[in-house]
Amino acid sequence: MSSDPKKFKRLLLTGAAGTLGRQLAPTLRGLCQDLVLSDLAGPLAQLTLEDGVQAIACDLSDAAAVHALIDGVEAVVHLGGVSVEAPFAPILQANILGLFNLYEAARRHRVKRVVYASSNHVTGCCEQGAVILPNDPPRPDGNYGLSKLFGEGMASLYWDRYGIETVCLRIGTATPTPPDRRGLSTWISPRDLAQLVTASLSAPGVGCTVTYGASANTRGWWHCAEAWAHLGYKPQDNAEAYAAQVEHITQPPGSAMDRLQGGSFLGMGPYPDVEGRP
Repeated sequence: MSSDPKKFKRLLLTGAAGTLGRQLAPTLRGLCQDLVLSDLAGPLAQLTLEDGVQAIACDLSDAAAVHALIDGVEAVVHLGGVSVEAPFAPILQANILGLFNLYEAARRHRVKRVVYASSNHVTGCCEQGAVILPNDPPRPDGNYGLSKLFGEGMASLYWDRYGIETVCLRIGTATPTPPDRRGLSTWISPRDLAQLVTASLSAPGVGCTVTYGASANTRGWWHCAEAWAHLGYKPQDNAEAYAAQVEHITQPPGSAMDRLQGGSFLGMGPYPDVEGRP
């Protein structure tokens, strides 16, 4: 990596057609000579491309396609996969097999760094109000959170064995404004997310770093001062500015959704099996 603002010759963004992918693409374009946007063919076809931006359709569960996608790439911002709680089968294909394919391709093509969109749902079964550090024991709240924990393990393995650096971002509520009372603790603003991803690509010597992605929320549950300082991330926004508008919006009192940090994801599942049994 050079000191030039365009740090990368070729940068890959997976999940580029999703909400966060669309949001982050302009920021990433400013960090590289060539930006590759990847997603499934249908959603990807809806994107408008500017100069220096290429779209390549790829199903992450297709190992050969992922290997072709990674060729020539210096770093990856990996948002691809199932992004919500869901039955296990699609999560297995996209978030587990797909991530394995991505890291294997990164190893073979000598990619130096991955910024991995993990999730706060890795610790979603912790009590609301509990102070959580990135190295506290994981408590995933469903299939999705479990798949993200697997991804963090994959990142650790590929750092220890093959020297691929990863910043695992346990992203909180990444919406334009906090949607409810829980969001007053978990929100990350669009500009803070852009800054955090940029810092995660740029900071030296990250090894395998796990941290939460949140703004400077007064009611925040996650304490990441050390990791944020190393990355050079200085959040600018605070969900408390929206407290009057949203603190009355809650989940059913006494429910797991109201009591645990994972919020509404605790109300999803279990899912029927192949014979329709719950």
